[in-house]
Amino acid sequence: MPDESASLDRLSLNQITTDKRSLEETVRACARADIRWIGAWRHKIQEDPVHSAKLIRDAGLRTSSLCRGGFFPAATAGERRKRIEDNRHAIDEAATLGTDTLVLVCGPASGRDIGAARDMVIDGIGEIVPYAEKCGIRLAIEPLHPMYAAERSVIVTLEQANKIAAQFPPERVGVIVDVFHVWWDPQVYEQIAAAGSRIFGFHVSDWMVPLPDMLMGRGMMGKGIIEIRRLRNAVERAGYIGPIEVEIFNHEIWNTPLDILLRQMKESYLEAV
Repeated sequence: MPDESASLDRLSLNQITTDKRSLEETVRACARADIRWIGAWRHKIQEDPVHSAKLIRDAGLRTSSLCRGGFFPAATAGERRKRIEDNRHAIDEAATLGTDTLVLVCGPASGRDIGAARDMVIDGIGEIVPYAEKCGIRLAIEPLHPMYAAERSVIVTLEQANKIAAQFPPERVGVIVDVFHVWWDPQVYEQIAAAGSRIFGFHVSDWMVPLPDMLMGRGMMGKGIIEIRRLRNAVERAGYIGPIEVEIFNHEIWNTPLDILLRQMKESYLEAV
């Protein structure tokens, strides 16, 4: 595959990259910048998903995914049931927005038993698959970097995500490949190939050295050490040709004026992705 930058037609602004801005501000800025996709976050659209869908549609954008469902493990059966219901609400919200993909951040253990927590993840996904199928929504398991295992997800490798996804229909449960979370993994290219058509999304940012903060230290593409283009070529060889979401947690980037940020994002995308 030619080592060329990805088409701007595939560029999607993941809404966490502009987290200090309202959905309306963000979609208008995307329209001005001719960015055609947005990756939505629930905390930005939950008050009125119908109105949010209209804002996105009227700006000429499409929704590449909704983040996030998941967080399945819990200490009690009652709390686990509440989380299943919340995931069903997330599926409804995804359908309202017009995306077919709900990103699952699977959640940490409620205590020290990480194995039991991983079983709860599998059980939780199994609980919501029938409803997702009814609504036409794909469930995309996003493995997180191992440093997040205690706080955000007990699923920390693409291999783990692939093995869970393989227990369910391939058109319904798959994975997200986020370069920030998987770049370090010696098996990442093998596991991308194994995921194949189960790759439901591709997220990009960069790993800065030194990493200034575990959560808020992501950088713009090309500013760090990740072989982003090599990873992109790998997911494309595996069959993924969908939107590419720029997902950056970083206070400095959040404070950048929107039009300047989106211009910088497009330039970095063409240079490094």
